[in-house]
Amino acid sequence: MVVMDAASLSADEHRALRGLADDLARVFGAGLHLVAAYGLHHPAPPPRRVHAIALVERLAFDDLTRCAPLVTAWRRASLAVPLILERDEFLRTLDVFPLEYGDIIAHHVLIAGDDVLSTARVAPEDVRRACELAAKSHLIHLREGFLEAGGDAQANAQLIAASAAPFRALLGSIVRLAAGPDADVAQTAEQQIGIPAAVVRDVLSTGSGPSSSIAEPSALLGRYVDAAERLWTFVDTWQARA
Repeated sequence: MVVMDAASLSADEHRALRGLADDLARVFGAGLHLVAAYGLHHPAPPPRRVHAIALVERLAFDDLTRCAPLVTAWRRASLAVPLILERDEFLRTLDVFPLEYGDIIAHHVLIAGDDVLSTARVAPEDVRRACELAAKSHLIHLREGFLEAGGDAQANAQLIAASAAPFRALLGSIVRLAAGPDADVAQTAEQQIGIPAAVVRDVLSTGSGPSSSIAEPSALLGRYVDAAERLWTFVDTWQARA
């Protein structure tokens, strides 16, 4: 379990999140269990919008109606619209969204309330199943995108850059289960999956810059598709080897 330090937030971001927590406390009162920031470990071009999750006792449409007028101020403070869920709803759907919720659980900053996330657990078998679906979908997306590009290098560059964040998230989920939350993604991908670390780093670096800066995008895409094939094969046989 990795709970990120509040130092990963700037003073302005922390102040904005405290304001968000105060707003939600006025809406939900004692029914507000937790407010936490998440997604801070994912690189994003500036200006970044900070994501937050709020777990509440009960979420009714009237509550959403009271929150709606606050959205403009949240956005003005560089916050994304928060993910608001009932606490039991979150805990009961860990098996439905194991990758998404697992990432929140593994990397979050508590802003207000009791840290329910620190005791939540995603079952390894649910992660494996979700990883297999995500890996195969990612591979199909890359193959189809390459064909749709029709050999255009700039279109291939845009495909690589647009898919870098999902690729990072998928690798992160697999690495957390296979080697622990502190493992280096590229190094673990090479050691345990057989994907060259250089390919992983080259693809992930495209997500933080303009696609036009990618040198020889078609050649990189070829290596990327091969890496995606290896990734799916690894996850597909994971159950038998686990």
